[in-house]
Amino acid sequence: QVQLVESGGGLVQPGGSLRLSCRGSGYIFSLAGMAWYRQVPGGARELVAHITSGGTTTYADFVKGRFTISRDNGKNSVFLRMNSLKPEDTAHYYCHRRGTDYWGKGTLVTVSS
Repeated sequence: QVQLVESGGGLVQPGGSLRLSCRGSGYIFSLAGMAWYRQVPGGARELVAHITSGGTTTYADFVKGRFTISRDNGKNSVFLRMNSLKPEDTAHYYCHRRGTDYWGKGTLVTVSS
């Protein structure tokens, strides 16, 4: 069955960096558009970035210039490099296979001094 497993979250100071990873299985990863979303407690899940099967990327305005989404089809993985992190980036980050109901369980990113 389809599985998405995130890793790489943690505690980081403001201005710091983290790299999130998501490994997909149970489908042809290279043909799938993939995305990262985030959600704070009590808030709506919001799109952070997505990448098409061909490698075209799109970003939410609030992360442009700070975050980079990429993929490695050989590793069935999508990544989110997060630089210049701010306290308001604190959230659970979720991996999503575009156009489906498949989501990972999420990884928590906390930006705090």
